[in-house]
Amino acid sequence: MATARDPDADGTIPVESALRQRSARRSDPGNAGLREVAALIVAELQRRGFTSYFAGGCVRDALRGLSPKDIDIATSATPEQIQGVFRKTVPVGVQFGVIRVLEQGYEFELATFRSDGPYFDSRRPESVTFSSPEQDARRRDFTINGMFYDPVAERVIDYVDGRRDLKRGLIRAIGDPQTRFNEDRLRLMRAVRFAGTLGFEIEEGTWNALKGHAAEILQVSPERIRDELVKILSDRNRLRGLDLLDTSGLLAAILPEVANLKGCQQPFQFHPEGDVFQHTRKMLELLEPDAPILLVLSVLLHDIGKPPTQSVDPRDGRIRFNGHDRVGAEMAEAVLSRLRFSRADIDAVVEAVRQHMVFKDVKEMRPAKLRRFMARETFPTELELHRVDCASSHGDLENYDFLRRKVAEFAAEPFIPPPLLTGNDLIGLGMTPGPRFGELLEAVQTAQLEGEITTREEALRLVRKLEGQHL
Repeated sequence: MATARDPDADGTIPVESALRQRSARRSDPGNAGLREVAALIVAELQRRGFTSYFAGGCVRDALRGLSPKDIDIATSATPEQIQGVFRKTVPVGVQFGVIRVLEQGYEFELATFRSDGPYFDSRRPESVTFSSPEQDARRRDFTINGMFYDPVAERVIDYVDGRRDLKRGLIRAIGDPQTRFNEDRLRLMRAVRFAGTLGFEIEEGTWNALKGHAAEILQVSPERIRDELVKILSDRNRLRGLDLLDTSGLLAAILPEVANLKGCQQPFQFHPEGDVFQHTRKMLELLEPDAPILLVLSVLLHDIGKPPTQSVDPRDGRIRFNGHDRVGAEMAEAVLSRLRFSRADIDAVVEAVRQHMVFKDVKEMRPAKLRRFMARETFPTELELHRVDCASSHGDLENYDFLRRKVAEFAAEPFIPPPLLTGNDLIGLGMTPGPRFGELLEAVQTAQLEGEITTREEALRLVRKLEGQHL
């Protein structure tokens, strides 16, 4: 972004001026080309007499020294006027004054300055009125997202004290927080997301309103809740995000199965870290900052089957959770289905939850079973889940180290080698296709994985022997 004059400091903050450096460096990892093209769009609109600025998150990020991933533009030009200026446009939300402009390989959303009418669905206004920059700023969610930037004049336009809150590290609703949350209840989760990812505090009035409205988050569609949850959990500060969801009351509303982990006690000799919720928090803390979301979800849900399966053995007084992996897998499927995750994502997380207790038995597995266990697509995720599961509790990583050695041992060959026989080979023996085919081919593969046979001829002899016994 160009330079921004800081009214609270002497001089200017040096940043790139798109108008002075017209040669777009399209391969620049800092997105200089994106900023330059956006500045040219603003300049063209201003040349035609329309007030136009960069708006929202891109201004916030630039003031924090970050390169924005996208740039939104707010303007006094109406959708029809925008379409008259630029050749390639897409009317993505004309009724709300929003037009997408395609320029030099980039996409930008241009929105006409507006004031919003009443919100009846807690998501969108029933009507909008095109207005001034100041009115447009005051209808936005949080002060740090309510600033504009003029790349031509190289100045920040701030009607809501967003720069002050940015410096103080505060998430503050613009105007009355009750009104802002009533307009769009997804802002409840957005406040938590910004506080978590930015490491900011939530201003007291905004926080109190957030807690007061937390239960109303369920009025938001599951898909929108899911998308915000993924953003919170994908960030390196995911633990702070989880804690804010918890203390605000949002966690109990959207993920009661996780909130119920609090107070679910565990055997101290295996879990000195505390109850199941503290165990889960510790696991999230141990994940790598860029941990994939399916791993994070697997960690979050892996023990949700413990509260409903908790029992105390009358013989020794030990707390037990018999079958919590199976019950937890069923619960995880219900949770992720409720939040409208894809079938593929649901299956991967459910498999990780279902299998997480199997890792305690890996050293006793026969080679064939171990190879099949490690050959599954979800195994790498499950292995990392196992690592943080152990590291956050008893600290015994013996099985993890064993599996790491096996991964290295099998690195030069596939876990499951090419089959020695196929169904066509069985047909060649005069057999009729049927369920028995699968049983025989699995038996051959098991013998192959155990190292008992290595050639096609040995496999055929095994089939003849097994089929003879079967008859």
